[in-house]
Amino acid sequence: MVAITDVLMAATAIKGVADATPLVPSALSRRLGGDLWLKLETCQPIGAFKLRGASNAVAHLPAGASGVTCCSTGNHGRAVAYAAAARGLRAVICMSELVPEAKVDGIRALGAEVHIHGRSQDEAQIEALRLSRNEGLVDISPFDDPHVIAGQGTIALEMLTARPDLDTLLIPLSGGGLAAGMAVAARALNPDIRLIGITMDRGAAMAASIEAGHPVEVEEVPSLADSLGGGIGLKNKHSFRLCRDLLDEVVLVTEAEIYAALQALYYEDRMVAEGACVVGIAALMAGKVTPSPQMGTVITGRNVGMAQFTRVITGQDVILGDLTVKGHPYG
Repeated sequence: MVAITDVLMAATAIKGVADATPLVPSALSRRLGGDLWLKLETCQPIGAFKLRGASNAVAHLPAGASGVTCCSTGNHGRAVAYAAAARGLRAVICMSELVPEAKVDGIRALGAEVHIHGRSQDEAQIEALRLSRNEGLVDISPFDDPHVIAGQGTIALEMLTARPDLDTLLIPLSGGGLAAGMAVAARALNPDIRLIGITMDRGAAMAASIEAGHPVEVEEVPSLADSLGGGIGLKNKHSFRLCRDLLDEVVLVTEAEIYAALQALYYEDRMVAEGACVVGIAALMAGKVTPSPQMGTVITGRNVGMAQFTRVITGQDVILGDLTVKGHPYG
């Protein structure tokens, strides 16, 4: 299992490449009932936190590895492509048909090959495993890899080093790499800290798996928090157990609540961010999480489709498959 020593070693491995992003107070604090601190992973070279885990994993590749592959909803693929290019390695990123074109284009711009396969992250993972088996590429899981988990844990390490008084972390929850890594680090530094995983209420694989007591499959559907989509793998070895054992609570938010939080972050903090970034803010605004004096959350990425983002901040309806999120002006 991943331990704080692994997170500390990861901090050394990624130093100068994917570390030291700002931790800033949110203008939303005055309406949320406690101070909210934002960890700006949007400032990473690829615009997302995933570079931490990917850089740590690539730094630990077997000697002589010629390339890497992975499945991704966007940001992990971008991170693996960036980390591989820095070492002159081939990267093949496998993605489902649901991934927004803007994220596909961003990965290709980094020099990686993109394979579109199936309509879910689980189906894209099948293609990554084929490439690993047939072409000798090293498969880097977006969440169920000890080096990836340890790399993501450096976020909590930095947050609690800068603000030891943080008493609650609101962590976006998907496959669990971010939540597991942050939970390992946070529990080691402050055993009493409150750790809440937050995700959308449709197609939330980790939430459904924790409720069931074992990894389960879910139907992946379009979401404003699209980078939280995808399964956790029925043979999950690491992130499921860590999230199940270390998180105090898992909270689900609706698409309408994510919509409102995206508007709030934009108009109050002037930030362009993905829907996954604001699930913690959404839970606070909706009264689904009791505020505490010193809270922190991660603004995980800025690689958002700007057409959809513009519709949200201008108060227009957004269509997500068979669901229409009704628009409304901010405020």
